Amino acid sequence: MKLRLEDNTLRLRLDEPEVAAFRQQGWLETVVPLGLTAADFLTYTLERDPTVPALAVRHEAGRVRVLVPATVADGWTSSEAISLRGTQEVADNQVVHILVEKDLGCKH
Repeated sequence: MKLRLEDNTLRLRLDEPEVAAFRQQGWLETVVPLGLTAADFLTYTLERDPTVPALAVRHEAGRVRVLVPATVADGWTSSEAISLRGTQEVADNQVVHILVEKDLGCKH
């Protein structure tokens, strides 16, 4: 799973095996080491969540979580639809754009 951050946009791209794993498990996680100690890492997750009404992002210490409503996750993973899009209000009257995409043509 690839994470891309640009300006006020957060994008996750999943290859075909990751889409299948998300469909079965309802959860994906990537851990990126960023320093010399075990605490120096960034974790980002994609989570099927029955409690959220819309695509959402949560930021916690060392962790970025992208939450997908359960019914949306189920429909997306079992269809030909390529992307999920949403926006979330954040501080200072800003918004963050959230994009989750199937990267089915990716060969690297």
